[in-house]
Amino acid sequence: MANIELKPACVFEQFAKINAIPRPSKKEEKMIEYLRQFGESRGLETKVDETGNVLIRKNATKGMEGRPTIILQSHMDMVCEKLPEVNIDFEKDPIQTYADGEWMKAKGTTLGADDGIGCAIELAILDSDNIEHGPIECVFTRDEETGLTGAEGMKAGFMTGSMLINLDSEDEGQIFVSCAGGRNTTATFTYTKEQAPEGCFFIKASLKGLIGGHSGDDINKKRANAVKLLARFLYQTQERYGIRLASFNAGRLHNAIPRDGIIVFAVPFDKKEQVRADWNIFATDVEEEYHVTEKNMEFSMESCEPESVLPQNVSTRLIQALQAVDNGVFAMCQDEEIAWLVETSNNVASIVTTDENVVIVASQRSNVMSALDNQAATVKAVFQLAGADVVQGEGYPAWKMRADSKLTALTVETYKKLFGKDPKVLGIHAGLECGLFSEKYPDLDMVSFGPTLRGVHSPDERLHIPTVEMVWNHLLAILKNVNA
Repeated sequence: MANIELKPACVFEQFAKINAIPRPSKKEEKMIEYLRQFGESRGLETKVDETGNVLIRKNATKGMEGRPTIILQSHMDMVCEKLPEVNIDFEKDPIQTYADGEWMKAKGTTLGADDGIGCAIELAILDSDNIEHGPIECVFTRDEETGLTGAEGMKAGFMTGSMLINLDSEDEGQIFVSCAGGRNTTATFTYTKEQAPEGCFFIKASLKGLIGGHSGDDINKKRANAVKLLARFLYQTQERYGIRLASFNAGRLHNAIPRDGIIVFAVPFDKKEQVRADWNIFATDVEEEYHVTEKNMEFSMESCEPESVLPQNVSTRLIQALQAVDNGVFAMCQDEEIAWLVETSNNVASIVTTDENVVIVASQRSNVMSALDNQAATVKAVFQLAGADVVQGEGYPAWKMRADSKLTALTVETYKKLFGKDPKVLGIHAGLECGLFSEKYPDLDMVSFGPTLRGVHSPDERLHIPTVEMVWNHLLAILKNVNA
């Protein structure tokens, strides 16, 4: 398939420059400096707050001075995921992108279109001299992906506009007017490792090739979770033969469905062949369960050298907790008009083993804050019963739909005029910074939309190129017609 022309060229030029700048979450200093120099070099009012958020203000074009100030907002950080065989230092190396037909992809890593493409659209507007608009504030927040700490740290008054367009959504033609709140739960099992009993046989088993994806937006797509699958096998093996766990490592990011993992454990020597046979049966069963969504799963098992192991009681309780903890969709929305939308969920995101502890991170989401509290308490209770030390973050709030939104009405109207069809006005089961903005700016009128992305938070991330131009044209129409 021939590669497609990258339009608008001004947006893709900015996106290429952004992807040359390392910007992992919490390490966005180079991006912050780039944005600061971008604004100042063009004579635009530019400020950086104490958290590291950047605001660049552009005056209205001639004749548009009386229009309300519109805030355009994206986050500058990106999820840094890669295939195991790819050698990249996300703190130093650029993202290598290429066009594959109508899709832009990266070579074995996340693309950074979440939310680099939103940043690129903003920069292209700031850099242009031929776009009609009222006063604009382009805001670039830091660390959205690992805690929304940029939006959380922003003080009231940093932004002054009355309307905000968040450019961090992933389905062109969908306009989001609400989002889920979220919270993370971290459970830690602490111990002193010990030698395995005599007569043990050590096994290393691994699982890779899962699709993974966004722990909110993809949680209802029946994708396998590497932590839960490996825990499932450990639990059934523990029940049948008794085992001693040496290590369990899977997943990396709190907001991604884990794609791969490795376990090392010991079984009685005379049970090793039965365990191998059980593994083969287990792999066949799982492949059948996920035959639609997970077509590239790879199961591997081999013997390995003896290692020190977790104490028996810790090993047993840890495996039981991982078997018991809820994962996936917990409840769907009750309102008929949005009954298709996930209300509450949990994602067991990662597990890391050291010589002193095992740390498990799970993320809970809900569009109903009381349900979020309940789901977080449920996850916490499972790990407390297993003897873990459990810490939960304060999380971030849901963004509630505003029934009288003038911005939503304008966004829908301009879309219909441009494309001759109705957009979908929706809520999303993912965290958007709009939730935090709504607390500090209660009168701020907000919508969220963006070009189509797939496979976000995974090396399969890709951007549908034609939708970038659609979003660009839609955004310019809004800027031109606000309070026209």
